This record gives sequence, C-alpha cells and structure tokens, in this order.
Amino acid sequence: MHERGGQKVLAACDRELIGKVLEEKGAYLDLAKYSSFYKGELCTEKDLLSKIPLATSLNLVGKKAVAAGMKSGLFFQKEVKYINGIPHIQIYRI
Repeated sequence: MHERGGQKVLAACDRELIGKVLEEKGAYLDLAKYSSFYKGELCTEKDLLSKIPLATSLNLVGKKAVAAGMKSGLFFQKEVKYINGIPHIQIYRI
C-alpha cells in the first residue's frame, strides 16, 4: 500500500512476475524498472482482500493477484486486460 496526499494505492503483483517486462500490441508494463512499486510485504489472498476496501486505487498484476482482487466484487473478468497472457487491472475510485 502506497500513501500520498490522502490517496492509498494498493499495488499487488504475483511474485514470479517481478523483474519481467511485458509488452504486446502497444501495451507495456515494466515490472523490472518499477519493481519497488510492487515489492513490499508478501500477502495471502485474505490479506489482499482485507486491504482493498482501504484503497482509493488498485493496480493488480498476475493470475493470483487479479483472481484475488476479483473476489472483492469491484470488477469483472471482462474488464481485465492481458499483456503477453498476463492479467492486469487498474481500478480508480472517484
């Protein structure tokens, strides 16, 4: 969880994806350069779900992170984007 100016960004990424660069059809996600954004405490699905209501925005990458986030009910499978077959979603609460 990153906090700045009253905003809380929950960033979660499957551990095995940290350090990779995903690029496909104009979509680009650099999990190497921005690994510090996703690195933090390891958490379980239950931990992630408990933090979602506290966040003003979510950035989830990977099958496990996105599947866990989907259980929150904030988004549906059809809203998930894929880069090289890896699911990714960003949610902003306005």
